[in-house]
Amino acid sequence: MSDDRDPNLLRTIPGLARIAAAAYWRSARWTVRASAQASSRVIRAAVTGQEPGELFRSTGAEIRERTRRVLGVEPRPEERAEMTPEAAEAEREAARKSLRERGEELLRRSADVNFDEGSHPAYARILDDLAPDEARILRLLAQGPQPSVDVRSGLMPLKSTSELVAAGLNMIGQESGCRHLEDVPAYLNNLFRLGLVWFSSEPLPDPQRYQVLEAQPEVARALDAAGHTRTVRRSIHLTPFGADFCSLCLPDEARQPDGGEDGDRLGGVDSAD
Repeated sequence: MSDDRDPNLLRTIPGLARIAAAAYWRSARWTVRASAQASSRVIRAAVTGQEPGELFRSTGAEIRERTRRVLGVEPRPEERAEMTPEAAEAEREAARKSLRERGEELLRRSADVNFDEGSHPAYARILDDLAPDEARILRLLAQGPQPSVDVRSGLMPLKSTSELVAAGLNMIGQESGCRHLEDVPAYLNNLFRLGLVWFSSEPLPDPQRYQVLEAQPEVARALDAAGHTRTVRRSIHLTPFGADFCSLCLPDEARQPDGGEDGDRLGGVDSAD
């Protein structure tokens, strides 16, 4: 009689047995904890004189909430509205406990001299939040801070009466080779939100860089928009966090994209003629 058993199936049996044993052990531990918590809940109810009907309803709600947390299932809005105060407090305490456990794990890893994380865990998420033009801006700022100017109206001695006409005018879009120059203010706001850049009220030491900026049509239009206008010189920098991000994630020389001349990819630059 031939043996028709599949050898691949036979090899998977030990692994399936281990998974089943682990699942049984976890469910058994959870059942023991739930039973102990329910017993404690009954004792507290007897001491406080809680009605049996209310006890069963609240205990059932708490058990349902614990089961959802174990399975990773979120309650429906109508179910959340019906939660008893005890169940709601139990859910909040579980969330606080989870945060404490994560904090304790971070402290444990920080004390482990053999643990090397390699890079900040936020870097991968930041890359997902960047537009290709924003990568170009970061590459430019990695080479050094850039000048910017505010245009204000009003006479210089009367600073308290001056009004802002235009803020943060700069040449970062042109200097970095952005494809969408009209979106540069939004790009800079997003980079600031991510903690990669900061806007300084201090000017750069080289006045010639501001002379070039103040000769741009955008600045000239803002200066002509009101009487007695003037520029206030400022600057835009990478934060230390942004500098480390650029050093690790954005190469100094971007690779030429496959297939030709379009360099509009994350961190790419247009090819020179």
